[in-house]
Amino acid sequence: MTIRVGIYGYGNLGRGVECAVRRAPDMTLAGVFTRRDPAQVSILSPDVPVYEAGRAPAMEGDIDVMILCGGSATDLPVQTPQMAAHFHVVDSFDTHARIPEHFAAVDKAAKAAGRLAVISAGWDPGLFSLNRAYGQAILPDGADYTFWGPGVSQGHSDAIRRIPGVADARQYTVPVEAAVAAVKAGENPQLTTRDKHTRVCYVAAEEGADLAAIETAIKTMPNYFDQYDTTVHFVSLEELHRDHSALPHGGQVIRSGVTGWNGEEHHVISYSLSLSSNPQFTASVLVACARAAWRMARDGQTGCRTMLDIPPALLCPQDPDTLRRTLL
Repeated sequence: MTIRVGIYGYGNLGRGVECAVRRAPDMTLAGVFTRRDPAQVSILSPDVPVYEAGRAPAMEGDIDVMILCGGSATDLPVQTPQMAAHFHVVDSFDTHARIPEHFAAVDKAAKAAGRLAVISAGWDPGLFSLNRAYGQAILPDGADYTFWGPGVSQGHSDAIRRIPGVADARQYTVPVEAAVAAVKAGENPQLTTRDKHTRVCYVAAEEGADLAAIETAIKTMPNYFDQYDTTVHFVSLEELHRDHSALPHGGQVIRSGVTGWNGEEHHVISYSLSLSSNPQFTASVLVACARAAWRMARDGQTGCRTMLDIPPALLCPQDPDTLRRTLL
């Protein structure tokens, strides 16, 4: 059976989902939903309709899995529970501190509707979460280190754009190289959030905006910037689009631990990503999770899940026999 996918929100991430669905052998794009005027939204897929977002609930029978492509700051906390009342859903909610409350809200809505939801899918949270879990399970006597970047954070950039007076913005997450070197050297340093990363923001403000107020709002924003050394550069909209239009990202998860009777053997597990396009890669993870969501729902499961709860085989288009023959 071909899985019919809907895209809710057509920005960089939505376009990435569209591209990933095109490459999935078991999926088809059934529709795109937007808060903009559908007549003004041009998508890549010929003959795929674009609908006003408010029409989505009326199309329950036409879409198997709805992939939500809004921002974590204000969109997904509202949209994911709403859509989970009508569809199996997948989102990329990435505000780490608020994942438990988001999970609870989506779980309640999905169970009430008999739907299956996957939240916080992507590479972190998501793939990096899995690597932290594997590392802790295998090396229980050790420490985790996660470094992001250098690259553009979509969620943090979106959060800046929600500040009054901001026309557009890009936020770069930059690992502190001395901290990375200490971890790789096996020093097992005790690092605070501020020790591991800095944040660099490029902001185009609206004419007449209070720049000092914008900078203060950024640097004091809970869960996003308040725990980091943050630098804010104000630039023109032209300069922002000219010099900061790409969306690269990446990072690494490192688990450093010991085994042996007296902890005499030291081991390092390292997993890294280097992405030329954060939204394109994240979208590919969302599409794999949509496949898993549909399969779990087909087997009668309801409620909310994360990538920690998904058996790896359910993410793959191949059947289990093929996976055993080719991957083991």
